[in-house]
Amino acid sequence: MNTLAILERLVAFPTLSRTSSQALIDFVQGLLHGAGVETMLVESADGTRANLFATIGPADHGGVLLSGHTDVVPVEGQAWTKDPFSLSIEAGRAYGRGTADMKGFLASAIAVALRASGRKLRTPLHLALSYDEEIGCVGVRGLLETLAGRTPRPMACIVGEPTGMRIATGHKGKLALTACCVGQAAHSALAPTGLNALHLGADFLALLRREQERLAKSGARDAAYDVPFSTIHAGCMHGGQALNIVPDRCDIDFEIRNIAADDPQAILARLFDGAEAIVAPLRASFPMAAITIDEVNAYPGLDTADQADIVRLLRQITADDGPTCKVAFGTEAGLFHGQLGIPSVVCGPGHMAQGHKPDEYIAIEQLAACDQMLDRLLDILVAGL
Repeated sequence: MNTLAILERLVAFPTLSRTSSQALIDFVQGLLHGAGVETMLVESADGTRANLFATIGPADHGGVLLSGHTDVVPVEGQAWTKDPFSLSIEAGRAYGRGTADMKGFLASAIAVALRASGRKLRTPLHLALSYDEEIGCVGVRGLLETLAGRTPRPMACIVGEPTGMRIATGHKGKLALTACCVGQAAHSALAPTGLNALHLGADFLALLRREQERLAKSGARDAAYDVPFSTIHAGCMHGGQALNIVPDRCDIDFEIRNIAADDPQAILARLFDGAEAIVAPLRASFPMAAITIDEVNAYPGLDTADQADIVRLLRQITADDGPTCKVAFGTEAGLFHGQLGIPSVVCGPGHMAQGHKPDEYIAIEQLAACDQMLDRLLDILVAGL
């Protein structure tokens, strides 16, 4: 099967995060087994989703890993003019949920794995498909734990998130957090006798904004990013039951996205100190007053040197002879690099500007460019790295 035919099948599987991806994995596993390629599955705890790992070529060499996630974001509430789970081709574009992020790359990677199965590789090609990436790179962690006990590990990893086929050597790390603001309930007619948790939440939001201002004005900077400093973002705030009740709890979901030069734990420590400074003066009257901060999810950033062997390899097999770039979004590359020590880059077809939107699409020429890149990689693996 060629890349477009595989992409058509992949898009037809509505592999939303936290839902079953088994049908897609069964399809890919069937293709690979039909070509004589053995696969390994690492399942989720409930058995409804799975990572797939495959190797083509000698198992006693490091090789190059092609990695991508199978899950997609929801389509509800978006004004699609096409069926999001049926691939449609118009004016040189392939439309469908996940075409850009990132089933386009997966289709190309599966296609080259099938081609590789018919050739004698001196250096192996590895393929990794993960689940639940869109909710914080969750699913791949089980695969990483499994690979950590195997030798030899891949010598390099290409994560095919959409970069327009440019070589991306970095992305920011992320801490996802929840702040719980605890006050004391009261009748709103006697509001001063209670402690309004929403007001505590507002004070905490002001703290986040002050820290963001500090990072923007005097924090570390990396000009390779569109936003060249670490950022703090509050996304959700929940609290209160009725207008005539002083709320006793408010929860705020927020995140820290840090450049490599900033330690996210140092940023978080300042927020802990600031939160304590908000509630400490209140405890004489309201002993229960508190603002706690809990980590929900985290993944490391990526900062691969331009002189790294994996970057040199990508320059050989792509048409990208310009400067490398860094992407605003997080990827699994930081985990492959940080947890397994596998030098990693991000390079794939399409553009994230088309991802997560109604009528998501990828240009056919981008898929062709990815196929060409992976065919050049295959030739190198046949010759031997």
